[in-house]
Amino acid sequence: MPGLVQLLMSSQVAGAALASSTSATSILPAHAKLTLPTNYFNDIGRPLIVHAQWKLSNIVTTPGTLILDIRLGGTVVFNGAAMQMSTTAHTDVPWWWEVEMTLRAVGSSANFMGASKFTCQAINISGADTTTSHPVLMAPNTVPTVGTSFDATALMQLDLFAKFSVSDAANAITLEQYKVFSLY
Repeated sequence: MPGLVQLLMSSQVAGAALASSTSATSILPAHAKLTLPTNYFNDIGRPLIVHAQWKLSNIVTTPGTLILDIRLGGTVVFNGAAMQMSTTAHTDVPWWWEVEMTLRAVGSSANFMGASKFTCQAINISGADTTTSHPVLMAPNTVPTVGTSFDATALMQLDLFAKFSVSDAANAITLEQYKVFSLY
């Protein structure tokens, strides 16, 4: 059982808003892109926890999906998969994403097993739209798999990306709070 929780990074300002885009784009402010030293991930079983929050908007007609992912050195090491947006329009409603990843392999082919919870009024989890509550979605909502391998022997930057499937100015996400924790 880990005995020490270490805060590795927290954001002090909001990231740039992402809207009118279907390209995966970092939503972190520049200072919150944590650079990890070579061989930082060298203990199998080491957990890495990411908390990210704040505002999300969506269009009413054919809103599409939102994908959030975590990257190390440009490699997607955790993908939250496509989350269906609500068919009720929302403007700047709060969202909260918690990701927990456990290191499964080390070295030049390191990888994580991960799971997350995403909660926001602007997502639809059951076909019945929730206009007043904040449903919780396990993301990805698929069979758990080990993430893509990355080279843990190299210097790498931890980053958080978002991507909409429908480009519209009203499909928008802004990150206001972000924290990365490591457990020992």
